[in-house]
Order: sequence, then C-alpha cells, then structure tokens
Amino acid sequence: MKRGKRYLEDIKKFDRSVQYDRDEAIKIVKSNATAKFDETMELHIRTGCDGRRADQQIRGAVVLPHGTGKTVRILVFAKGPKADEAEAAGADHVGAEELIPRIQNDGWLDFDIVVATPDMMGVVGRLGKVLGPKGLMPNPKAGTVTMDVTKAINEIKAGKIEYRLDKANIVHVPFGKASFTEEQLQENFQAIMDAIVKAKPAAVKGAYLKSVTMTSTMGPGVRMNVARLAN
Repeated sequence: MKRGKRYLEDIKKFDRSVQYDRDEAIKIVKSNATAKFDETMELHIRTGCDGRRADQQIRGAVVLPHGTGKTVRILVFAKGPKADEAEAAGADHVGAEELIPRIQNDGWLDFDIVVATPDMMGVVGRLGKVLGPKGLMPNPKAGTVTMDVTKAINEIKAGKIEYRLDKANIVHVPFGKASFTEEQLQENFQAIMDAIVKAKPAAVKGAYLKSVTMTSTMGPGVRMNVARLAN
C-alpha cells in the first residue's frame, strides 16, 4: 500500500519495534493526529479467540466515561407507547413495518445504531441482509434489544459503544477524538480494555490478547505492551 508523505514522516517519530504503555501510546498517536479534521482514536485488538465457535465469541457494549466525540443517529423500531417513549428520549428516527421498504428498496441508512423492542425483532429480522453486514442488527448482548428504550437511548448518546469480533478475530473500537485531553483518552481506553479483559471466554486456550494497536484515523499504528494491558 502506498503511504502519504505525512504518514511516512509520522512513523519516524517513534520506534515501531517498541511496545508502548497506555499513556505513552496515547501521547504518540494524539501528536500524530494532525489532519484537518478531528481524527478518531482507535483500538485494534487481536485476540486468541476462534470466532467460529459459539463459546469463544466476544460481543458486548461499554459506556465510555467521556463519550466518543461523535453525534450518533439512533433508529428505534417500536410501536405504541414505546414509540412515544423513544421519541421523548431523543431517538432520531422511530418506526415499524413502514420503514422496511425505505431501507430495503430505497437504501435509506441515515442512522448509526438501531434499537428495537423485543416484539419488533420479527420485523427487524426481515432486514438482516441489509443491516447484518453493516453491523447494525440490534442484539440483546449489546443492550439494543430492550423494552427500556429510554435507558438504551440515553446510554448510546452518553457514549456507549459496541464491541465484537470480526472474521479475523479482531475487535475494532473507537475510544474518542484526537481533540480529547490525554486524561479523557486514558479513562476511555481503560473502560474498553477492562470490558474486553472481563469478556474473555472461558473456552479460550493460550494467549487471549495477542496484540493491541492504537492509531488515529490517518496516523500510523502504535503497538502496545500486551502483558501490561492483560493485568
């Protein structure tokens, strides 16, 4: 892959053979985030899980103490009083069956997270081929299939993020913006790592955290000291 001039300059600012501790990695990545927009700070966590096995799946959610720095658009599938509750709680879009053709046929995807009441999952399931590949299907483990739509919406708007394994058994998660203070990034980072460590499946043999890389949207990745993170 051809890299830009700025990227090549940035990788000279730190030793790529070193595995850095949390605070030092944040300093490096934050200082390298010099794009004209507020870059997202990201974690890429390679695990020793075998995601093909049901007993080695990782999926859950965590509320970041300082949020993500991003305005999240929420779609809620609900009817009757629950639809009214969702609107009152600040959902960006609320609906039911009438949204299916809009999403399936018109390609409408002006939302970042989907929440649904349990009774609406039959409807939402018909959108599986559209929402599934984009990681938008509601899931009880992530708290997005619930009767308490007010709580779900409030947590999402407060900075709740979902984490899950991809096909390569890696977890990719944002943990803030480059404009955040180092302390805010440290606390958000720790909330995610604590959740990931706690979520370790009992069936995993050998190393659970194989590697952790911190990066920004446009910057180079900084490898982290896994032994320190796992404790």
